[in-house]
Amino acid sequence: MGILALGADERVRDVKITEVDLSVSLSDGRTITVPLAWYPKLANATPKQRKKWQVGGGGYGIHWPEIDEDLSTEGLLRGAPAPNAKKK
Repeated sequence: MGILALGADERVRDVKITEVDLSVSLSDGRTITVPLAWYPKLANATPKQRKKWQVGGGGYGIHWPEIDEDLSTEGLLRGAPAPNAKKK
């Protein structure tokens, strides 16, 4: 493991969703921003549903119970869209 990996803390601290982007703030200060279009369930959800997220997976996941959507920080860092999502 390299020195840089020791300071990485990929646990979810906050989630913000605009009409075009999903941004996830991590505990180590980084922010991951990806196109909302990569996650059709979130893109098609109402603003109220998008705001109702929970941290899961030991801090490394995000769950939206009303739309049954789960994302991981690992997948977000890899740039992995949902299956069948259109990349823009």
